[in-house]
Amino acid sequence: MTNESRPSSGQTNSTDIETQPTRRDVLAKTTLGMGCAGACALAYPFLDSLNGTRGEDLGGDDTVDVDISTLHPGQQMVVTWRGWPVFVQRRTSDMLASLQAPGVTQRLRDPESKIMQQPKDATNWHRSITPEIGVLVGICTHLGCVPNFNAPNAADHAGNYACPCHGSQFDVAGRAYKEAPAPYNLPVPPVTMLSETKLKIGVSKGDPGFDIANIQQI
Repeated sequence: MTNESRPSSGQTNSTDIETQPTRRDVLAKTTLGMGCAGACALAYPFLDSLNGTRGEDLGGDDTVDVDISTLHPGQQMVVTWRGWPVFVQRRTSDMLASLQAPGVTQRLRDPESKIMQQPKDATNWHRSITPEIGVLVGICTHLGCVPNFNAPNAADHAGNYACPCHGSQFDVAGRAYKEAPAPYNLPVPPVTMLSETKLKIGVSKGDPGFDIANIQQI
């Protein structure tokens, strides 16, 4: 007769716990995998489309006319150019003041827009042709997601852009904050103001040789 001890039915086998993945481990790995796949799916089409503009004959008139007559201060509208979302905003005096607020440059990666992410005529503190009208390609320079526009409100008169995927942050001129992952400012497309209520995206009167295929994002 043996005295070999056996675990009772209420005891847990520690070896099984160490060698077999728990349901929580499986769910965590699955979620992580899906998140990475989703990020790649969001990023690839934009980055690939940018590369596709280099030397490509797009054919026809590669411009879009935009009527901004109904765009009120503090609002933005979204149009499509080359298949990309383009943010067109009408800035308030508070939004403009925030771009030159004391200490703001210390928080930004490229406050003077020295890195080529815009035409020469938008290489200024407001990154636009005219301070009141901002035009930005609405693609985060981190992994290609589309940032949300947080319009000015009673608590925040400046407004900003925030990427919902990985936390990148930009001011209303599309300048990237240092504490966030985006390495570059949002791209500015070539723009010409046709009148006070209409602009053309796709051509820059002040920098006619600008080619968005040459920006640092690529």
